[in-house]
Amino acid sequence: MKKVSPVVENLGGKLERAFLGFGDYDVVAILYFPDDISAAALSIAMMAGGGIKNVKTTPLISWEDGVEAMKKAKKAAYKPPEENPMLVRR
Repeated sequence: MKKVSPVVENLGGKLERAFLGFGDYDVVAILYFPDDISAAALSIAMMAGGGIKNVKTTPLISWEDGVEAMKKAKKAAYKPPEENPMLVRR
């Protein structure tokens, strides 16, 4: 990860942790960026370089922000659309 850290830092980020894995992804890294644009810039730069086949970015939020989002979702009063019997697969 010695080569990745400077690239992340050039975009204002920090490499928190990195792991080797097996399965869908060979490397999993936890990075901190000050904003989504900086994180997107890293993904774009890595893919444009051609040395990486796939990048998946998953933004994380704190527990406090998650609880706040759940409370706000309650206020949305969302109701799923009624099921159309013509579109039901049998």
